[in-house]
Amino acid sequence: MPLKDIAAVKGRRYIEKLVAEGEHEQQDFKFMISDARKIARSVSAFANNSGGRLLIGVKDNGVVAGVRNEEDVYVVEQAAGRYCEPPQQVEFKAYRVDAAVTVIVASIARAQSRPVSVIEEDGRRRAYYRVADENIAAHPLMVEAWEHAEADGGGVVMTLTGLESDLLRLVDGRLLDLREVAVGLHIAESRARSLIVRLAVVGLVDFVYTGNAFKLTRAGAGESSDEAR
Repeated sequence: MPLKDIAAVKGRRYIEKLVAEGEHEQQDFKFMISDARKIARSVSAFANNSGGRLLIGVKDNGVVAGVRNEEDVYVVEQAAGRYCEPPQQVEFKAYRVDAAVTVIVASIARAQSRPVSVIEEDGRRRAYYRVADENIAAHPLMVEAWEHAEADGGGVVMTLTGLESDLLRLVDGRLLDLREVAVGLHIAESRARSLIVRLAVVGLVDFVYTGNAFKLTRAGAGESSDEAR
């Protein structure tokens, strides 16, 4: 979609409000767009989390410079449609900050089907997840849980086994990796992996990024009974 085909509306105050929020879990600033795969990682990260938006024409420091390249919208479309699997839709809106400055807001919805992966240069598929203002490669167990949830159609009902209850108690109030879970439960890592994925599918455990790695923890307060939906 060429930039000229997007009708711009007045939006100085709206853009200033968005910029004042800074970059965060649902917002990223993009002054120039030249690398479709890099943008695809942002699309993947937003889609695998709760959605988000790119402010095209805003520098990293929050300076509103305006869109400089007519091809920016096309590159974002290419990133979402060609380098994301499955392809994602992006909604574009143009806002005039003043007579000479226009900012494009590219909105990405939370994916209906996860994971959304990026086709990297080497042909590998890698899913990303938005954490604060960063796009982080999703933990393999997160991806596996998303795949299982998709296969099950979101209608999973389970009864907790003794080991699964033990896992919930182990991670309650803690941040642990796969090996620590296996050691804590005195089981093989392969079995710990299956337990984690099973509980992640029904939302009883979650993954928290600590700054250098994803760790497992209990999600919310969990369930008080042995039945989980």
